[in-house]
Amino acid sequence: MSQVHLYEVCLRDGLQNETAVLPTPFKLALAQRLVDAGFVDIEVTSFVRPRWVPQLADATDVIRGLPHAPGVRFWALVPNMRGLERAVEADVGHVATFLSASETHNRKNVNRTVKESLSGLGKVVESAKGDGMGVRSYISTAFGCPFEGEVDVERVLSLALSLRDAGADTIALGDTTGMGHPEQVKRMLERFTEAGIPLEDIALHFHDTRGTAVANAYAAWQFGARRFDGSVSGVGGCPYAPGAAGNACTQDLVHLFERLDGAQEVPEGFAPVTGVDLERVAEAGLMLEGALERPLSGRYHEFWKGDRERQARTA
Repeated sequence: MSQVHLYEVCLRDGLQNETAVLPTPFKLALAQRLVDAGFVDIEVTSFVRPRWVPQLADATDVIRGLPHAPGVRFWALVPNMRGLERAVEADVGHVATFLSASETHNRKNVNRTVKESLSGLGKVVESAKGDGMGVRSYISTAFGCPFEGEVDVERVLSLALSLRDAGADTIALGDTTGMGHPEQVKRMLERFTEAGIPLEDIALHFHDTRGTAVANAYAAWQFGARRFDGSVSGVGGCPYAPGAAGNACTQDLVHLFERLDGAQEVPEGFAPVTGVDLERVAEAGLMLEGALERPLSGRYHEFWKGDRERQARTA
């Protein structure tokens, strides 16, 4: 089985939907845990206006306090050229852009039409690439919009091609409210590859609102995709999409992909398919749950926590 690449988003996409504002030292400690667990791509914050997302108002402090980790790419989300300027000032090496495939969600998210967003982001991507940055571009509501319903795959493809023309290295297809299903995922990937976008340039960003995140990831893997976004213990959601539940749980994804390799259990330590230490991710999830002071929903998180509690009782 070929390597599966996991991109961790709990520090940004996970925390932006929480009511709690976690202190910067905790975020940096969690970032270190993620590095220790084997992640090489970690999205750590967002350079949006602090009043929009106060949970990430400490973006510059987070970037400047990140651990020294050779080989690890730390990413920040930028909404526009001003966000990119702030990221450059903070010495970020990798940035992510975002827009929605549906007009209604895009207006609620950034108060712009999709056309306006695409025009502005084209300049952001070109500028970032000119500065030598890595760029990934999210297309949210790619598999359905909570306001408009089904989104035409040709619309999503057109946006992806425009972002690639601007220089985006990776297109991340976001199932923002978990409306996608496995056959839809396969059809989307089939259309993208027909249009000349290779699978290695596509990432899948699933949410688990309807319990389909792992099923959709498996469908994408069957088609040949190997890049997936996950969030520790399933924390996350979208502030501008009513009913959006958390992201695909990282531990669930690690467990799935390692078992697909024929293992009876996920190997201890850095697993061969994902390169991630599942035990260390589970411990990070418990740490995050304690800081947020609420139960987290990831299935493997719940299993691992319950198993640990049972072992403690019988010790």
